[in-house]
Amino acid sequence: MWSERRIAEAINATGRYWAIAYGPSGVAPDQQDLSDEYFDRLAQAEALGIKRPDLLVVRWADLPRAEKLVNGLGGPAGLQFRRETELRPLLDLAVVGLECENSLWRAERMPAFGKPLTLQRRTGRLGLAKSAVLPTVILKEQDRGPLLAWEAANAIPIHIWQVFFDRAWGISLQEACRLIQEGAIEPTEQVFHAPSGATTRKVIYKIWYQLAYSVGGSGSEPALMAQFIEEKNGKILPYVRFEGGSLHLSSEGIAALDRAAEQRP
Repeated sequence: MWSERRIAEAINATGRYWAIAYGPSGVAPDQQDLSDEYFDRLAQAEALGIKRPDLLVVRWADLPRAEKLVNGLGGPAGLQFRRETELRPLLDLAVVGLECENSLWRAERMPAFGKPLTLQRRTGRLGLAKSAVLPTVILKEQDRGPLLAWEAANAIPIHIWQVFFDRAWGISLQEACRLIQEGAIEPTEQVFHAPSGATTRKVIYKIWYQLAYSVGGSGSEPALMAQFIEEKNGKILPYVRFEGGSLHLSSEGIAALDRAAEQRP
């Protein structure tokens, strides 16, 4: 995904950490992945119940070991579809897993950007109206349980990083779940469009950016390029691909990685 690339490049540019593509993704894959084989493998991964964070982050000092392990597993392209029993040595190097999400908005132009949280009658808590349009970090209900299970099984914290055109925010999975369990964040239903053109309705949680930490800001914005997928039956599926653009990690974003690394041996 576009967000994964920008996040990985920003992390790698710190010279302190390195990001490795890890989880299979069915949303806006890279151009080179737009093939029937990719989607067949994705379906097989889903059938196996594979749900992993999109990126693994390792310390820069562990990069040579990580690269050797990844190459020994067939390279980055095959890593996302390997069983986790084969990936234990790599997981042992990881300090955090990142679930990456896109938002096709300019955050600072959203109507409720910059507005403070106020006491809401419906919840008795600080918040905003349900109709407020502002930057949020999104957690899908269908992902919540599997991600918590992965986090517990591997003893690796997961953070969710939401990337907008101009800004990015993050929150730990544990903090997101705490806010949901306490009723501070309410569920909403949203329509999602798959690469095949199908639509589904899913329950999601939108965590206001005021409750998250700043991941960083854009160094440059991406260009939008028209592309299409041609299915086996000849059907053409148009879409927009993002090309270029950069993200610079903020001190808060780097600090979040540092805290995670401190908790790992």
